Amino acid sequence: MRYSEGFRLPGAADALVREIHRRVEQLTQAGWGRVQIMEVCGTHTMSVGRYGLRRRWPSNLRLVSGPGCPVCVTDPGYLDTALELGRRGATLTTFGDLLHVPASDGQTLARFRSAGGDVRVCYSPLDALDHARREPDRPVVFLAIGFETTIAPVLRALELAREGGVKNFTALTAFKRVVPAMDAVLQTPEMKLHGFLCPPHVSTVIGADAYRGIVERYGTPCVVAGFEPLDILWGVSTLLELIQGRSARVVNCYARVVRAAGNPRAQRLIEEWLEPCAAVWRGFGELPDSAFRLRSEHAEFDAETQFGIQVQPGRVSRGCRCGEVVAGRLDPPECPLFGRSCTPAQPIGPCMVSAEGSCAAWYKYERMGAASHV
Repeated sequence: MRYSEGFRLPGAADALVREIHRRVEQLTQAGWGRVQIMEVCGTHTMSVGRYGLRRRWPSNLRLVSGPGCPVCVTDPGYLDTALELGRRGATLTTFGDLLHVPASDGQTLARFRSAGGDVRVCYSPLDALDHARREPDRPVVFLAIGFETTIAPVLRALELAREGGVKNFTALTAFKRVVPAMDAVLQTPEMKLHGFLCPPHVSTVIGADAYRGIVERYGTPCVVAGFEPLDILWGVSTLLELIQGRSARVVNCYARVVRAAGNPRAQRLIEEWLEPCAAVWRGFGELPDSAFRLRSEHAEFDAETQFGIQVQPGRVSRGCRCGEVVAGRLDPPECPLFGRSCTPAQPIGPCMVSAEGSCAAWYKYERMGAASHV
């Protein structure tokens, strides 16, 4: 559908869609072919689907889903370890979107809970800490996955546990770093990207300047944009302008929230508690310095250390192609399981589970052409 067909986008949104069409047409005439932009964050993917934006721009502009969904990139071995901790008697506390992610054997936290396991959904790491305070004789483990956005709140909960003398509270960490993931995408031989739509929430912590290395190493422009429809359209239009002008730089289109240097307090907390380490990513394998682990001086809060267990790489469900989706090599409908054996009611891969998962977004908003009005 061309932007002028169907319902009209009002005001500024309509103008931005026209601008996107104009720039893509000019790039096509200049021999660029298909223009590919990666939205790193899964919430961008959800917003694009929810507001029908993909159907408002030209077919030769492809917005590629990226590795910015922490649930989606977490290796199933992490779930194997979490379930083992539960079998050893730990209370597992977690955000809700991890409940239905399959482990190597297909088991999930939700099924473990229905069989009598102690799994509690939290809205904040502080909720998990409260559980530990109320039940001091029971080990409470917070399943701490996420990018820089959620790392600092988890560390603050650990800091409060230390200050309050809470001895039964630990975290099983799977903290990821977004810039090394972007590096990995650009180093994939078959992946040709012309620009990144950078994640706004992560950027509030690490700052817009954190992407300068990507620009300098690869000549790939980066634009930080918010999640609202106008933010996304403005970000895409700005990226196309940079691509057309062959201008490789970082542009912050979310300056009302994101600063160039980020959040220094959160950065200091990360520096105090964590150190970079290698990690296994779904879709990429092991990436050096792509994650964080707790420093040895904070081992009392490290679930792996306290329980004498170590996360090992797991087995991906047969036929699941979530790894290719989060790496940008595949759109969700290209997976043969999508919408057939893999649905939100019975997910096979994490991309169909998470509130930021690309497959979940495509299934809900793109599969039948359903979208809300801007």
